[in-house]
Amino acid sequence: MLGLGILGWIIIGGLAGWIASKLMKTDAQQGILLNIVVGVVGGLLGGFLLKILGVDVNGSGLWFSFFTCLGGAVILLFLVGRFLPR
Repeated sequence: MLGLGILGWIIIGGLAGWIASKLMKTDAQQGILLNIVVGVVGGLLGGFLLKILGVDVNGSGLWFSFFTCLGGAVILLFLVGRFLPR
């Protein structure tokens, strides 16, 4: 994911964050900026978790980066919803 550049991070992160917020039913509470942040942080979280599991995440392609961001964003939204009071 690091090879995409900042614009790639914003586009993929925003899309992944938005889809994750739809899946986790938090979209009404988030705006576009928070969706981008959730997607980018989710990508970092997802990449970190995949590296721990031994998956080579470097140079894996655009779709792999997107699904890594999406999975990480879903995990992030789940954890935030679980540990922060509403």
